[in-house]
Amino acid sequence: MRETELYAPVKAFLEAQGYAVKGEVESCDLVAVRGDEAPVIVELKTSFTLGLVFQGIARQGVTENVYLGVPPFSGRTTRRKDALALCRRLGLGLLTVRHGREPLVEALLDPAQFRPRRRRDRLGRLLREFQRRVGDPNEGGATRRKVMTAYRQDALRCAACLDLNGPTKAAKVAHDTGVARARAIMYADHYGWFERPPGAGRGTYGLTPKGRAALEEYADELTHLG
Repeated sequence: MRETELYAPVKAFLEAQGYAVKGEVESCDLVAVRGDEAPVIVELKTSFTLGLVFQGIARQGVTENVYLGVPPFSGRTTRRKDALALCRRLGLGLLTVRHGREPLVEALLDPAQFRPRRRRDRLGRLLREFQRRVGDPNEGGATRRKVMTAYRQDALRCAACLDLNGPTKAAKVAHDTGVARARAIMYADHYGWFERPPGAGRGTYGLTPKGRAALEEYADELTHLG
């Protein structure tokens, strides 16, 4: 598909709404004018790219009514969702243009001023994680190793305690490690590190082979946790 094949469907779409439409006006792919309203500019591309977004931002210096026009998104729905989120934040409109015997133009988003909604709950989680985490165990941008969260650090403390003492009551693990949520961590057992040994008293936990392997894997982290 060529960009010029997107032009006719968008032109017809806007003309049906009472606009006069012309192409390639002052480097703009499409300009539409209706009465005394601010003009509409549409930049067309055969795919949603960063270059197209840059074009749209540049056109906002002329009018607030700027749309990006691309073929319908295919494959992962996250790409469409991400494109909408980006355009919404930048105040750009987004059209999808289906070319064929029966062309279809769909306005996914109209230009509007973006007003971010602050999520106090997410801010609280962010700050709690920052404050609970010991040291700086993760290198920003790294993807090959699992993120060392404060929760994982606490689970490692519990695992190290069990490795040293054998099956132990949850209350004692909490006391010896200083991990107040030790019982909840071992009970939930998100990592498969903990078990309740057969015949052990209520609230007593032991370490699984997977837990011992984790202690070896994160031996360097344990030295920082103390």
